[in-house]
Amino acid sequence: MNDRLKISVITVCYNAAESIEETILSVINQTYSNLEYIIIDGGSTDSTVDIIKKYANRIAYWISEPDKGIYDAMNKGIAVATGDYINFMNSGDRFSCNLVLRKIQEFIDPERM
Repeated sequence: MNDRLKISVITVCYNAAESIEETILSVINQTYSNLEYIIIDGGSTDSTVDIIKKYANRIAYWISEPDKGIYDAMNKGIAVATGDYINFMNSGDRFSCNLVLRKIQEFIDPERM
């Protein structure tokens, strides 16, 4: 299958050490190859950043700095995203299976097989 369309997945979080790893694994284990994963952390004071760093080689962009709230963080993610489509995946959320983005691409790609 042709993974022609780029899909950006953005996770915004703050002090999410209890839930961020489940979300990260759900995103990075997707079978869809043209995936850009972005994490915007609001300057967490727990171990959230340590968990993000553990997977940094699979994350296209991440930053940890204070922000003005969830919508400011979302806008930071949008500003760096380069995908044709953007999906927001909150910390603690996960895709139902590793094929979700592949299945979605089949419906959104105008030149699908």
